[in-house]
Amino acid sequence: MAQYKTVLCEAQDEFVEKRSRFIGYAKPVQTEEEALAFIAEKRSKHWDATHNVYAYILRSGPVRYSDDGEPQGTAGIPVLDVLQKSGVTDVVVVATRYFGGILLGGGGLVRAYSHTASIALQAAGVITMRECLMLSLTCDYGQYGRVASLVPECGGVTDDTIFEEKVTVRFHMAPESLGGFAKKLADATNGQVTVEETGKKYFEFQE
Repeated sequence: MAQYKTVLCEAQDEFVEKRSRFIGYAKPVQTEEEALAFIAEKRSKHWDATHNVYAYILRSGPVRYSDDGEPQGTAGIPVLDVLQKSGVTDVVVVATRYFGGILLGGGGLVRAYSHTASIALQAAGVITMRECLMLSLTCDYGQYGRVASLVPECGGVTDDTIFEEKVTVRFHMAPESLGGFAKKLADATNGQVTVEETGKKYFEFQE
């Protein structure tokens, strides 16, 4: 998977529908253990809530949801449906409800839980994560200024710069940008400086 969508950070939002209070929580997670721990945390916080519905999707495979006592198909599936239609993964959402005394009906519950999940995702901020190459190069101090400026020019992001006997620049960029960067680097340094690939990692991708 070259890229995927997830959420930027843990966040929450809430609204009231016919006196029922709905609180939506969303968080980026990478393992089922993290997702379950987040669900347990919200259940503990809202131990007095009528329902703590949840859904989560992980790149590693598991997709889970729970109606937590609401009529089957009116809560967990609508929350999961919002996640799937948003195209996000590595995300957990908990939708907490405090019953206000007025029944919403099946359709009302579906709409309310869908909205709870939507505002939670909106609050957490949907982002695109893209697989980038982790790269490193070492140059003389006299070459550093030009070399360092080439990284952002070619769409890369500097992660670390180490000043020792020589200067080592560690950075990441999209795989398709490497060829152009390597050529410009060779031109700028008369072939004296080369770039080394050290691995791959996902980073937030700015359109």
